[in-house]
Amino acid sequence: MGLFQGGKRLTMTMVRSKFQRGARRWAVTALCGPVLLLLAGCPQETGNVAPRPAANATAPPVAAQTQSQPQPQSQAVPGPAARQTVESAANAYKVQQIINQAEATYQMGADNYNAGHMEAARQNFDQAVDGILTSGVDIKSDPQLSDEFDRLLNAINVLEMDALKRGNGLSPQIEESPLDAANDVTFRADPELVGKVAAELKTTQSDFPLVINDYVAGYIRSFSNNEKNHAHLVASLERAGKYKEMILKTLRDEGVPQDLIYQAVAESGFQPQVVNRRSGAGGMWQFMPFTGEYGLARNGWVDERFDPEKSTVAYARYIKTLHDQFGDWYLAMAAYDWGPGNVQRAVMRTGYADFWDLYRLNALPKETKNYVPGIIAAIIMAKNPGQYGLDHLEPMPPVLSDTVSVDYAINLPLVADVTNATVQEIVALNPSLLRLTTPADNQYDLHLPVGTKDLFGDRIKEIPAEKRASWRFHEVREGETLDGIAAALHAKAAEVAEANSIETKGTVEVGDELVVPVAAAAMDHPMRYTVKRTDTLVTIADRFGVTVRQLQQWNNLTSTRTVASGRSLYVSEPLHLAPNIHVRARKSKTATTRKTTSSVKAKTAASKTPAKN
Repeated sequence: MGLFQGGKRLTMTMVRSKFQRGARRWAVTALCGPVLLLLAGCPQETGNVAPRPAANATAPPVAAQTQSQPQPQSQAVPGPAARQTVESAANAYKVQQIINQAEATYQMGADNYNAGHMEAARQNFDQAVDGILTSGVDIKSDPQLSDEFDRLLNAINVLEMDALKRGNGLSPQIEESPLDAANDVTFRADPELVGKVAAELKTTQSDFPLVINDYVAGYIRSFSNNEKNHAHLVASLERAGKYKEMILKTLRDEGVPQDLIYQAVAESGFQPQVVNRRSGAGGMWQFMPFTGEYGLARNGWVDERFDPEKSTVAYARYIKTLHDQFGDWYLAMAAYDWGPGNVQRAVMRTGYADFWDLYRLNALPKETKNYVPGIIAAIIMAKNPGQYGLDHLEPMPPVLSDTVSVDYAINLPLVADVTNATVQEIVALNPSLLRLTTPADNQYDLHLPVGTKDLFGDRIKEIPAEKRASWRFHEVREGETLDGIAAALHAKAAEVAEANSIETKGTVEVGDELVVPVAAAAMDHPMRYTVKRTDTLVTIADRFGVTVRQLQQWNNLTSTRTVASGRSLYVSEPLHLAPNIHVRARKSKTATTRKTTSSVKAKTAASKTPAKN
């Protein structure tokens, strides 16, 4: 789960502070890991060195002694000023020891963080903060310790927010779709299987035209007999339970055969966050990333291709349009996969407007040839579960939610706070969000756990709208203190007390509801840089402590040296929460995929039943 794969160049930051009555500065050197490059400073442990007199210090001059007036010998007694100096030095030494220990523990956490050991890192960070809180030194009365405490909280907050934004532990792992996994299918003649399935189809109820031939039988045999392929199909059909009722209702409302729900078996295995790295197709229905197409919004905050409900509406309308154009569901499915323009040209070139004829004439690419029979096989098997070992499925429970419309930025940890949910739950309900916050200027339908809409409304009104992108909310639990709550949420106890109109030294009771002011984390937006005339990728990478390879990946560059003047580049990794990348085994869709062609139906009507001489 490590961040910034490939690594960033190590940086060095000095943190200096002055003691109350001394001129000496304490230098603390910070060696930061790759992910800490964004922080203002990341001190680490220094040696435990006590203050020493300056090298050029001399004893005060002693008055000349005379023979006639000998001075009595007596032991010097420190005066009040001297005692104060000793106490200050001792206190400064103790504070420095506390800081050294906190920094050493923090650095252990940073090392664990960079290695991907997130739980160990959290424990280290908690220990670093607790070490200061339980030191016995009043943080508010010591400027040096107060500065260190604030710096530590800010550094930890940035790391934790960065981990969340990059999806560590938040987005589910992506599995291969059944059609991707079944790459060992053979299409040998199997009269026994074909005959068996043909008999089943006589009693199979479906609103989609089903057929059996050697191509469909090949997939049925693979999904039935291959253990891995069977497991992928089972997992896909069980995941379908999360969205089945929603998809069926949408297909019914749009006038599309409901058994086309199984097209999602081929596209994503009912996983709403799949992205094809090569083509960019994404979501449950694998739409291409064409801005404004299909009625799905895409911007730096939201990608509705990952919204299960909105993308299903787009799918139903698009597949219906393709059917209206071609007059045939199999050709519509082929056009969905390969692109309607390509299918139209294959029809016009061969004179055949029948999928199976195009198949036998090799007028279709391998992916599309396998796509349609694979889906038909999945439908037949799902409709006859007892015959194919699918009668013991345990469908996942439906995804249900309350919905509120927001037109302000609110971070998902705050949403989780006020609804008594986890961040993972909120992310799962809002897969179209690319960041851990809703858009600041656009309306967004925020999905909440069922039954929490009123609770959300009651609690969120206590936090100013402009603060909802960073502030937190907390309901006090048994054994908690104001300082502990503030530390856990990386806030300042005094500011928490002020925001809730309570005494800083006061106690909090179980069940008290607190709003918690938290400073906005750094890097809320991807960091960009405008290229100057004298820049090269090498100099830009050196300036921002990244690698040339990272600049290429983040900006889709092929050159390793030159870049056009005036171009805006990402110089830190763009923060995308929602999509998990999955390279599909089948051939990636071309740029013409899934664009409508208005004249297809008219041009194919004449060749629907070609004369065979």
